[in-house]
Amino acid sequence: MTDPLLAHATEYGRMYARSTSEPFTVPSITTVIGQQPHGLDGWFGYMGASSLAKDPLLADCLGSPAKIRQAVNRAAKAAETYRDEAARRGDRVHNYCEQVALRALGRPHAMKETREALAANGEEAFAVRFDEWWELYRVEPIAPEITVWNKSVGYAGTLDLVAKINGRICLIDYKTKGTTRDGTVKPLDDKVVMQLVAGMKAEESLVDPVAGEWEAWKHGENPVLLAVAIGETEVRPVRANPDVLKHHWWKFCALRRVWELSADTISAGTALLPIAPPPVQARTA
Repeated sequence: MTDPLLAHATEYGRMYARSTSEPFTVPSITTVIGQQPHGLDGWFGYMGASSLAKDPLLADCLGSPAKIRQAVNRAAKAAETYRDEAARRGDRVHNYCEQVALRALGRPHAMKETREALAANGEEAFAVRFDEWWELYRVEPIAPEITVWNKSVGYAGTLDLVAKINGRICLIDYKTKGTTRDGTVKPLDDKVVMQLVAGMKAEESLVDPVAGEWEAWKHGENPVLLAVAIGETEVRPVRANPDVLKHHWWKFCALRRVWELSADTISAGTALLPIAPPPVQARTA
């Protein structure tokens, strides 16, 4: 996936600027959605316990407190390691999907290199399934990796793809997913609807990042919002239910306010200050 040129990692989360010569001013769509609690404590605990149970060095640790501590430390990092590996895999898959669209548009692309990167990591099945879906749905790409901006609410983001399918304009977000025990791709989280509706509600799209040139958003009028789960065994597209979009939009706007309050709190200064004991008073005779 091409890293958006105007996006920056900050202490307030990922933020966007209007041009390469301007400071960042608004949060990304994913940063806003990230204000929602995740409740992953159970998953982190499971990943740690599972990693410890599968540790090939566990048998050698018995009787050695130092080695046991090392094994526990490795297990404690299991969830973080898994998350980082999944993120890198997602980037490789997204990058390939972008190249497929660029090739279809007759623009410069790196299909060969991105396919080889997947193959080198044992992930070529993702590309095979994606190609099957692309042909089956007869996707007509319009704009891959397009950066959008909403001034009224104050956010920006980069959409994976704007395309036409069966005559309808579609805003598409790809999600690389694992496979369940029955061989199907894992289901998507409902919060992807917030991501898609925020893209739909954009007011501008980027033309030139260096000059800071933007134009009115052309694809926000009743598009089909598609989340596409890309797995090794299948690709499963799902459509955001038009009847619930307003609720997810209101929730997104509320989370945008939460982000602003959190940013204000961070910039306000240190929350807790040290305090010295009261001075000792001299005793009177």
